[in-house]
Amino acid sequence: MVVDSLIEEIQDLNLSYLLLVQRLLRKDRATAIFRLKLSDEMANLLAGLSGKQLMQLARTNQLICRPGFEDAGQLTKVLNNSREPGLARLHASLLMVSADRSVEQAGNAER
Repeated sequence: MVVDSLIEEIQDLNLSYLLLVQRLLRKDRATAIFRLKLSDEMANLLAGLSGKQLMQLARTNQLICRPGFEDAGQLTKVLNNSREPGLARLHASLLMVSADRSVEQAGNAER
């Protein structure tokens, strides 16, 4: 019973996430791609999903979204930031962008 409840919560979260993604892409595609860390191809695919496809994808047993911070150290820096709220948000954004670039550069180095 607990497992069924958790799976339902995951599926609800997946659907909410997918609906949010579509709404963000419709409102401001470039910003959505940046904030959600999507490729153009993935953005096109997600934006074009029908209601039936959204439900089908949402019904998976695994989360389809993931935290933007891959490194616990980065998240700790954001949480323990004593800067003004506006600067803290900017700092968090910069950390997330730099993490993306580090992962991207590591992937390119392996090729």
